[in-house]
Amino acid sequence: MIGTILGLSQVRIKRLLAYSTISHVGFILLALIVHTLDSYQAFIFYIIQYVLTNLNAFMIIIGMGFNMYLLYTSNAEFNNLPEKNNSPIQLINQLKGYFVINPTLSLCLVITMFSFIGLPPLVGFFGKLMALTSALDNGKILLVLVAVFTSVIGAVYYLTIIKTIYFEEAEYKKSYIYNDISLSNIYSVTLGILNLTVLLFILIPDEILNFCDLLSLISYSANSI
Repeated sequence: MIGTILGLSQVRIKRLLAYSTISHVGFILLALIVHTLDSYQAFIFYIIQYVLTNLNAFMIIIGMGFNMYLLYTSNAEFNNLPEKNNSPIQLINQLKGYFVINPTLSLCLVITMFSFIGLPPLVGFFGKLMALTSALDNGKILLVLVAVFTSVIGAVYYLTIIKTIYFEEAEYKKSYIYNDISLSNIYSVTLGILNLTVLLFILIPDEILNFCDLLSLISYSANSI
């Protein structure tokens, strides 16, 4: 609840993701309140999918910032940001209309935000489903209701980012000396793999779930001993 409520008032994107992490830690702990094999599996799977999704989000923001070096704006607030040269994107408002600048990175970030929300069939949906199911099966109804409620509220700031990217006018413009640049091949391939994992997990679930089953069995056996 703390991560969700405080996240609503954030204007800096990295701070917003930090409060988002606090909220997701709540889901991780929700899977740990009962000591069953299913809860351990949900716990491990949630951590794996969240690490991959969060890594994807930060890599996308870094890629967006890379493009910002060749753009200009007359917005004094954006031009006077501290550490602007080291971190071009600091505010959510800087993403206004970014879809026009780079549709591919914009789509990747939208997919990641929907996964944070828990929209099916993205990998984040299965993480939340497993955590909620393991708690619900063990009678933690109140905690499940609180988790669902905060998840719905948390969707507001993720949807705000999506609205900013797609439905607001861009304040950054291409310079008259603008040259098209691209991310390195390794960076692009890594982003592609992460996004495909988030997007198409439902088609290739066995490997990750079998790995989580193995780890959960080891953890459950160790705790039982």
